[in-house]
Amino acid sequence: MTLAQLQSFVLVARHGSVKAAAAELEVTEPAVSVAVSALRKELGDELFVRNGRGIALTPGGRRLAALAGEILGLAEQARRSVAESAGETRRLSLLATPLVAEHIGPLIDLFSARDEGLEIDVAVGPAASFAEALEHRRADVALGPSVGAAATIAAAPFLRCRLILAAAPSHPLASERALSPGALADERWLVGQPELDPAQGTGAFFTRHGLSPAQVTTYSSSAAAIAAAAAGEGIVLTLAHAVVDEVRRRALVRLDVRGTPVVEMWHASTLGLGRALPAALALQRFATTPEATQAISAGRAGAVSMQARPKVHVTLWQNVGG
Repeated sequence: MTLAQLQSFVLVARHGSVKAAAAELEVTEPAVSVAVSALRKELGDELFVRNGRGIALTPGGRRLAALAGEILGLAEQARRSVAESAGETRRLSLLATPLVAEHIGPLIDLFSARDEGLEIDVAVGPAASFAEALEHRRADVALGPSVGAAATIAAAPFLRCRLILAAAPSHPLASERALSPGALADERWLVGQPELDPAQGTGAFFTRHGLSPAQVTTYSSSAAAIAAAAAGEGIVLTLAHAVVDEVRRRALVRLDVRGTPVVEMWHASTLGLGRALPAALALQRFATTPEATQAISAGRAGAVSMQARPKVHVTLWQNVGG
C-alpha cells in the first residue's frame, strides 16, 4: 500500500469519479484504476461499486476513505516538518468563505509581519467544505462560520459582524419603515459571491426568510456589489463597517428592514486534539486579539487582493469543496 494509491482512492471517493480523480492528479484514468485495483487486491475488498453514473463506497471503502485521509494528512505534516528542519520556507494554508476572504487582508498582513519565515496561502470555498478540508489537511485554518459540532475541530470566535441592507438614497424603499423581508422578494439584489453560501451573508438571509428573488445580479466581489448599489442598481446586504463612508456621505442609506441588522459570528477553526500545526494555532489565537479584530473592522472589502504582500498567495474563487 502506497501513498500514491491512497491518494488515488481518496480522490475517487471524494469526486465519485475515476475521471475527475485523474484530472486532479493530472494522470491518466488507467493509472488511477491500476492504483485502486492494487488496493482492492491487497485489502480484499471492492472498496466501491458502480452506482448509476457515480460510485457507492462499500463499508470497507468508507472506512478506508476516512483513514486514508488521515494518513495522507499525517504524511503531509511529516513532509512539512522535515522541510522546516532543513530550513525551507514554512507554509500555512487558509480557507475562507468569499465574504470573509475579502476582509481578512489586514489580519494576514499583521500576522505575517510577525513571522518572516512563513508563507500564507488563502483559498476560497463554501462553509460546508470546512470540516472535510481541515480533516484532510487541505487547509490548516478555516475562517468563516463555525464548523459546527465536529468533535475533532476546534473553533474560536473572533469577530461579531453586523450586516445591513443598503441602497442608494433614490431607491423607492429608502424612505420606507419597518419593511418585512418578504417585501424585498421582487427587488434587484446585488451580491458579491459567485455562489451564494446558505451558511452566511445573503445566502443565509434568503434561506432564513424563504426568499427566492428572481433578480439577483452577481459581481466579482462585495466591493463591486456595494459600488453598484451606490449607483442605484439595486439593494445589497453588506457588512456595516464596509459601508461606513458611503452611509456618511449619503451615497448609500440603510434600509429599515425587520430583523436587521443581521448579526454573524466569524470563527477561526483548526484541527483539535493536538493535531493542528503550531502556526495554525498561532493564527487562531492572533485572530481573537483586539489588534486583529480592529484591523478587520477598519478595513474595506477587497482587502485581501489589494493588500497581500508577495509572501501571501491568494487564490480567490477557488472551490475547494471537492
